[in-house]
Amino acid sequence: MALKRNPEAENELVIDNSISGQKAKQLFSKETKTPKKENKVLTTFSIEPSFKRELEELFASMGLGWAAGIRFSLKEFAKKHAEE
Repeated sequence: MALKRNPEAENELVIDNSISGQKAKQLFSKETKTPKKENKVLTTFSIEPSFKRELEELFASMGLGWAAGIRFSLKEFAKKHAEE
């Protein structure tokens, strides 16, 4: 069930100084002071299973999962080639 806006309620002055009220105002206000975190994009690519196992072992030794390891590798690659 969708909620409809009540224009009459918007005209009423309601003061809510509670912590939850302040957080709600901050969350739903149109003007946000902190930039929102960017969403991730699902990307697909194909590699050989043996190479994937090697990468998974490398990432595991670094304490990273598959996706975090790929993101880390891509960032390092971009840094390296941006300097050239």
